[in-house]
Amino acid sequence: MRSLLTLLRRPLLHVAGLSLFVNLLLLVPALFMLQVYDRVLASQSADTLIVLLVGVGVAMALMLALDYLRSRLQGVAGNLLAESLSPAVTRIAMVEGARRAGRPMSEGLRDVAALRALFSAQGLLALFDAPWVLVFVAVIWVAHPLMGMVAAGAAVLMLVLALANDLMTRRQIEAVQRAAAGATRYLETSLQNAEVAQTMGMTDALIARWRAKNAEVGAMQRPAASRSVAMTALTRTVRQGVQVLMLAVGAWLVITAQATPGVMIAATILLGRALAPIELAVGSWRVLAEGRAAFRRLGEAFAAAAAEPERMALPAPVGKLTAMGLVWRAPKAERVILAGVSLHLDPGESLAVVGPSGAGKSTLVRLLTGVWKPTAGTVRLDNADLSLWPREDLGPWIGYVPQDVELFPGTVAENIARLGQVDPAKVVEAAQRANAHELILSFPDGYDTQIDPTGALLSPGQRQRIALARALYGDPRLLVLDEPNSNLDGAGELALGETLRALRGRVTVIVVTHRTTLVQHVDKMLVIEGGRAQHYGPTADVMRALQQAGAPAGGGQVVAMPRPVPSGAAAAAAAAAAATAAAATSAAMETMSTGGAS
Repeated sequence: MRSLLTLLRRPLLHVAGLSLFVNLLLLVPALFMLQVYDRVLASQSADTLIVLLVGVGVAMALMLALDYLRSRLQGVAGNLLAESLSPAVTRIAMVEGARRAGRPMSEGLRDVAALRALFSAQGLLALFDAPWVLVFVAVIWVAHPLMGMVAAGAAVLMLVLALANDLMTRRQIEAVQRAAAGATRYLETSLQNAEVAQTMGMTDALIARWRAKNAEVGAMQRPAASRSVAMTALTRTVRQGVQVLMLAVGAWLVITAQATPGVMIAATILLGRALAPIELAVGSWRVLAEGRAAFRRLGEAFAAAAAEPERMALPAPVGKLTAMGLVWRAPKAERVILAGVSLHLDPGESLAVVGPSGAGKSTLVRLLTGVWKPTAGTVRLDNADLSLWPREDLGPWIGYVPQDVELFPGTVAENIARLGQVDPAKVVEAAQRANAHELILSFPDGYDTQIDPTGALLSPGQRQRIALARALYGDPRLLVLDEPNSNLDGAGELALGETLRALRGRVTVIVVTHRTTLVQHVDKMLVIEGGRAQHYGPTADVMRALQQAGAPAGGGQVVAMPRPVPSGAAAAAAAAAAATAAAATSAAMETMSTGGAS
């Protein structure tokens, strides 16, 4: 935020400088009235009046130009602020969103919008004009000390009203902001499940809940709005009353021959001008308070982000992955989701993670990719703590297929290229490695087919296969697949099995699955139940242990993937070995499906 203030310093200094000249020119109407009453009317000189009118006209034209220019500069400052903050806020929100922590992205962007609205509001210009109250009061004091004291007292009274307005409404405005953000967040979340709500007739119930939340916001907003409106009306009334009092004091001075009528009128006009910025600031207090709260929240977010030190770039990883004593507890929760899980994979080794629902499998993969930070323990890639890797440098070396596949608006090729510059050769190579090339060619426009994340052009299984191609784009050294076969049909599962066989020994692979049809394609196996590792080691050893001791509930039956049939004696030997492995695997998985305890 300090760098942002440095960026805004120049336009704001220009606004302050223009405010100097604008407020000096605002003295012209008062001086004009002084001259008209004390000279023109006394001398009955039309020429003097014409000269004064010409001079005032020039001054007003100049003030119009300067006031327009400072308002435009204020808008430029707001645009600079939005353009500078939006990317950084989005980046922070993406990080926090991936960690399922912090405020949603839309709230940070709404804070940016609140600051931008602040820079387009007249209330901010009123703050630049407010220091000129002292100048106007001093000019009135020079005209006559009694009128100066009245002006000074009026300025102090208006300032007290402004501070009282702040004290009375600050906490309520911030509470209303939080409640309104919660209601908006509820609606946004509900719209993400619009298909389910519409299908099952839940729309009216969702709208009723949203309206109830809005009603709570309205109930909180009414007292704050009432107080704010009351303070605005009181401030306006006080300003009018003070001007009447000033006019009365001036008239008394004229009657007692201590001042001229021109001084009386000029002092009254100057007092109105002196108090106008305070009245405008009170009237715009809600915008000012929201902008101040948004600035504070963004400052806290940037301060937290700045706590992450910049990391030195590391050489390309080879894929050695080690996790030691991983523990993860959800923020503000007591229950430990993952407790003491350790594993080690050499470059090119593969691991299957199996277990029942809620065992902590997805939590483990988020820790292994560095998206989440463990509560305790470390994850090391090539012996370097994963937190030491700059995410921009690490990302290209990791392929990831999440449990809920997320594709982005754009073409199939752009999605596979991770929204970067599309290299046709690399895109096709990734699709071929994922055995999705023929599938993509069957689309209406092939690789140029437009993807609508909310549309129905692609089935869940097709999206999953495109996500696998995206994960294999470039040259990833670590591939993490969270239930990559959950939506696949038989052909898709065969293609996935072929991909895993081709990657074996070349890319470090972690496969998380409920269905254990893929375990025959991996080197190691990890069984998790209740957040703890029950079995870990070479696949054959773990399968034997499961067969002997029983398996955690939630497993599924293993179906051996078809393999190319060799010829001759080798074919007979391979068939016998495959039959033996399939029998052992089926027996173990049958035990898993019965829910025996290991």
